[in-house]
Amino acid sequence: MTTAILLIGITLSYSTPLIYGALGGVISECAGVTNIGIEGMMVIGAVTAAITSYFTGNPWLAFVAAGLAGAAVAALHAIASVVFAADQTVSGVAINLLAPGIALFMCQRLFEGAAMTPIATKLPKIFPEGSLAGTDYANLNLNVTTVLALVLTVLVWFVLYKTKWGLRVRAVGEHPAAADTLGIDVYKVRIACVLISGAFAGLGGASMTIAVISQFTQTAISGHGFIALAAVIFGKWTPQGAYGACLLFGLTKALTVILGGGVVPIPSQILAMLPYAMTIVVLLLFVGRSVAPKADGVPYIKGSR
Repeated sequence: MTTAILLIGITLSYSTPLIYGALGGVISECAGVTNIGIEGMMVIGAVTAAITSYFTGNPWLAFVAAGLAGAAVAALHAIASVVFAADQTVSGVAINLLAPGIALFMCQRLFEGAAMTPIATKLPKIFPEGSLAGTDYANLNLNVTTVLALVLTVLVWFVLYKTKWGLRVRAVGEHPAAADTLGIDVYKVRIACVLISGAFAGLGGASMTIAVISQFTQTAISGHGFIALAAVIFGKWTPQGAYGACLLFGLTKALTVILGGGVVPIPSQILAMLPYAMTIVVLLLFVGRSVAPKADGVPYIKGSR
């Protein structure tokens, strides 16, 4: 029972940053913009949250700052891929290459050449410290960002499928030319979705550095943005599907942690590669079966058909 509770707790904790990144990917790609740069946006959000929380002592302010930082980076992607119709993949890759360098530069400038931030104030747990002591649920150890991720998943689903704005987003992602003829400003919708995508990615980075761990390191994100993108494909570009896929990836991470405790004699190197191996397997099995929005990754030029 204790091991099962621990497994659930670790799964939810490690899937939470992925959920934020995946929701950002869903929003962006439903509007027709491929956001490969989620990894970089998560990195910037992660370092911003850790630095802000350390200097202010207010993790909630840090959480919001991380979202704003992610949106600011996403603005670069929006300008390049939407306004100037640049290749969306190249723009995203450029962000992924720049972000770790910017994060390292910020750490070195603020913390006397260190490659990581000091320990920062973390966001509160769902259950107060010690409230579950002596019970089987003491190892659950859930953070408020886990509940918020679930709430945001429901909210994104509602907005995309039950509101007029969500219908416009999906129309822009499927057939932007037709949406344009109906008076929908394709550029504004796509830019808004990319900015929201970046904000979600920034929150994902923050949920890692001020919820799961308590500082920023160069390996804090380490591929989570790419796993989130795989979750978008596995989840068939829907928020609820992406949420479930993130739980699956979180489970592989939880198994890595538990098995790494000596329960089964497996080399640590093999355990460390499990989440990424799972990502490759999922992509191989489902990338051909999942159908992306028709205009996903295709720059829109007004007047084109």
